[in-house]
Amino acid sequence: MNNVAVYWQMAKQGQRLMLANGERRERIGGVRETPRGFDALALTFGYDPEHARRDIASMDEAKAFVESFKPWELYVSDPGISVALEVRPLDE
Repeated sequence: MNNVAVYWQMAKQGQRLMLANGERRERIGGVRETPRGFDALALTFGYDPEHARRDIASMDEAKAFVESFKPWELYVSDPGISVALEVRPLDE
């Protein structure tokens, strides 16, 4: 698929996993920092508590948890999609 990108973007209290498909952007997951560690969530179309976890030790571990669900597959079925390594600033 052309113009499809999955990337992490800075947020106020952590980072958001974003899917850009042409002009359209969707938040498909996120990690936020808390006093106890990091909370992670991979978005789904229904309620699925298995896609959320609290008190993860590191940002990298929390991001890996979110990415493991491949939430972009809810929107696009391109098996060649990978998450960009560089975290984008909030204003992009």
